[in-house]
Amino acid sequence: MTKYQKVFLIDDDEIHNFLCENVIRGQQFSESVNSFLWAEEALDALKAIVDNDPQSFPEIIFLDINMPGMDGWEFIEEYKKLPKELTQQCLLFVLSSAVDKNDITHARNLSEVNDFFSKPLTSDILNIIKEQYSMPNPDITQK
Repeated sequence: MTKYQKVFLIDDDEIHNFLCENVIRGQQFSESVNSFLWAEEALDALKAIVDNDPQSFPEIIFLDINMPGMDGWEFIEEYKKLPKELTQQCLLFVLSSAVDKNDITHARNLSEVNDFFSKPLTSDILNIIKEQYSMPNPDITQK
């Protein structure tokens, strides 16, 4: 049974996104997965959802830190400007190959970030999320 309705993947690595999508679908973790190669595109999509269909705001976002253009840190700064009633119902996870302890600490200290996971996304990570993070709010999910 699928637990979540919508997941966003934000990572500039197309192959990584493809693999993540396969893990998410294989584990029946989410009804839909939207991948973005550019953080700006994902932010624009979130803004469009806020304006047109807030009920379809993603429940989970997996965000890479090191990306060209807008990086993960800049994305988080812009994400903070979205309506709190939606962002507070969304679990934001940094999913990065960054090994800099300062990046890991910084991510975990941001109130918008629920946790930091090292790439690649695995079924074990999805199980941790299922076990440690309850579904944010079923009232905002798609029906």
